[in-house]
Amino acid sequence: MTKHFRRELDTIKQRILTLGSLVEERVQMAARAVENIDAGIAQRIINTDYEIDEMEVEIEEECLKVLALHQPVAVDLRFIVAVIKINSELERIGDEAVNIAQRVEIIGKRPKPPFMFDYAEMGQKTQRMLKMSLDSLVNLDADLAYKVITLDDEVDHIKKDAYDRIKQAIKDLPERVGYYINLLLISRHLERTADHATNIAEEVIYLVEGEIYRHVE
Repeated sequence: MTKHFRRELDTIKQRILTLGSLVEERVQMAARAVENIDAGIAQRIINTDYEIDEMEVEIEEECLKVLALHQPVAVDLRFIVAVIKINSELERIGDEAVNIAQRVEIIGKRPKPPFMFDYAEMGQKTQRMLKMSLDSLVNLDADLAYKVITLDDEVDHIKKDAYDRIKQAIKDLPERVGYYINLLLISRHLERTADHATNIAEEVIYLVEGEIYRHVE
């Protein structure tokens, strides 16, 4: 392997970790926006989404250039393939943060109804999963990646609880159905964020062990 090729791989790794940190920050902001129904934070998330989009495109272009010029094999090929997929997952997490922000903007303009689902636990678990998945990438730690996968069921359980309780709230206050639907959608976006974190963990397992973990029961 040439020194130039190694430098390019190191640069790609650093850039995907930088994107990961940026996306992690957006998810933290989204959780705070939900907790406080803070339209100001929500607007900042929406206005800066382009930063994630641009970085995602740049990383993909770098990966494709390395594939074309160096034709890597074995572990280096797995690294590039994993980065391309993780890159896409991170961009989608950024989109979910924007989706959450948009829900917060809408409900922030309306008076709060008597029942509000508390998303603090779901937000914390989702943030933890994302952090763990990124840490597993930094340290190439497959054991940590497996732990991320086991946490996904906990987030799914909270989403189901949110659905059941908000559905009852809609029955009790049908005139507030619009508010509650937007509140329910927040649970969907948090759950999808957790799914993307799980997908990142699966790619780390592939990178470290050389085995595709997806769809394993």
